[in-house]
Amino acid sequence: MTGDSSTAEMVSARFRKELVADSWIGEISSAFPQQRFELLTATPVADGVLGLGATVGTEPTAAGDAIRTHPDITGYEELHADAERLLARFKWTERKFFNYLRAVSVPPEFPVVVENGVMEFDVTVDRDQFERIGAVLEGREQAYEVVSVVSARESASVLTDRQRECLSVALREGYFSVPRECTLADVAAIIGVDKSTASKTIRRGSERILEWFLVGQNAPEPP
Repeated sequence: MTGDSSTAEMVSARFRKELVADSWIGEISSAFPQQRFELLTATPVADGVLGLGATVGTEPTAAGDAIRTHPDITGYEELHADAERLLARFKWTERKFFNYLRAVSVPPEFPVVVENGVMEFDVTVDRDQFERIGAVLEGREQAYEVVSVVSARESASVLTDRQRECLSVALREGYFSVPRECTLADVAAIIGVDKSTASKTIRRGSERILEWFLVGQNAPEPP
């Protein structure tokens, strides 16, 4: 194929990034290290960002109060609260996260998750945009890492149709559960093959997934 094909290749990536010391969510999440903070949706507005978020853990009320009373929060409305989860709509003044992605014209994917001063977010971009995100983050003082990268073009050809069917049945029926919830004979009967074929297909399919996950583009095409 020509270079045009690789240019159009889409990549799903997850980034993990340390938050700046003066970020309100970085400050609050560090004060509540056992809480999980989820930004479910958000949009920039003229004087800040309007968002919907949740905090999950053992201290949702205290964490919600910390958000509500933080100086950077200019509006706050609690929508739901129970012993483990609090949901609220709020508005805040800083827009650093959106500025990162605006630099490469990439919309964020939600939820954006923050735990103990570290943010994780996903993007689906082409290769050029992926490289530009890395360049933008490299230019900041905070540490970051790429947690995972999956190429849609690569993943589409990882398994044969038979391997995908066999592994899907095995997973659904509990063949990989501990303790195992179905036998190899059960899987074979469902997809209409003998035990030997089912065993070989599961083994080869599992090997292909491991090669693709650990080796990536260097993995051979399926037989």
